[in-house]
Amino acid sequence: MRKVIFDTDPGVDDAMALCLLTRRPELELLGVTTVHGNADIDTVTRNALHLKQRFGFKAPVAKGSGVTLLNRQGQGASHVHGRNGLGDISVADTDPTDLDDRRGHRMMIDLVRAHPHEVTIIAVGPLTNLARALDKDPEIARLVQGVVVMGGAFGIHGHTGNVSPVAEANIANDPEAAEAVFTATWPVTIIGLDVTQQVVMDSAYLDCLRQAGGEDGQFLWDVTRSYHAFHQRTRRIDGVFAHDSLAVAYVLEPGLFTLRRGPVRVVCGGIASGQTIQKPEHSAFPLGAWDAHASQSVAVDVDVAGVLALYAGTFIPSGPVSPLGLHPAATVPVWTPGAQTLSDASRPLAGPPVSR
Repeated sequence: MRKVIFDTDPGVDDAMALCLLTRRPELELLGVTTVHGNADIDTVTRNALHLKQRFGFKAPVAKGSGVTLLNRQGQGASHVHGRNGLGDISVADTDPTDLDDRRGHRMMIDLVRAHPHEVTIIAVGPLTNLARALDKDPEIARLVQGVVVMGGAFGIHGHTGNVSPVAEANIANDPEAAEAVFTATWPVTIIGLDVTQQVVMDSAYLDCLRQAGGEDGQFLWDVTRSYHAFHQRTRRIDGVFAHDSLAVAYVLEPGLFTLRRGPVRVVCGGIASGQTIQKPEHSAFPLGAWDAHASQSVAVDVDVAGVLALYAGTFIPSGPVSPLGLHPAATVPVWTPGAQTLSDASRPLAGPPVSR
């Protein structure tokens, strides 16, 4: 089993990723830390406690940073994730005393030190908690097994940004934190829009999860209703990008991803704030601002069918109903990975995309 810390701002796609993570026996969830992002810190922390109740995991939840590294307030994304951050599904009352007493970055430090060289941090929100942990205890960079980040956009496959022409939301929400994390000496793998926006869970796929995936499948369908409508309205696709789930999928099956190595810098301030730029290893550029920093890994391609099969196979049992093609007798929508590189239902409709 791989020990993981999940740093998150739930968030519809965060909830989808956490559902995947908690249902995989290969992963041992040590702790969940919350961070400002998709909603304010109190809302996302309540959501994390709600998901702990719903998914039944035992790992502690710690409230993390509610402001950026430079003490700015975030904007939130209620137009994407709903007023309550979870697609406006019903969220049960939670008990604040269920929270761990430590701040998010402190619990992160403690867990890494308790399990040296064994912990992978999966970070799917702004990177403020990770930057604060590095600041308080730089030695943890040597003690983690790795850091996997959902964030950034490098222009591969034409994906350059979703909150500006050049910036992805998690990085744009705290570019200074991202710069600190990406230029640290720990090994980072960045799963950005370059691959997450290649993978579309379309209507047939989501219906398949709902009808064959039990209670989890029903939850995944429920939580994506307004998220799906957002994608139809703004991205012109009949489906959703499950961004954060791809960070978990990478930890489970790294062979599904193609990586490019090289140091990564983040633009902090100005009209390009939040832009992520990698200088690929062995490139012919002269020495510059990248070269004093360690190389990191950026995902530049993905096995779309493989990721979709991995996700569906977690919730749909094998046998009479298989994630690799439902039994003809089953009264549920038929989905097969080979048909989903981009199904007709998921291809962009006419008209330009609308900003996230």
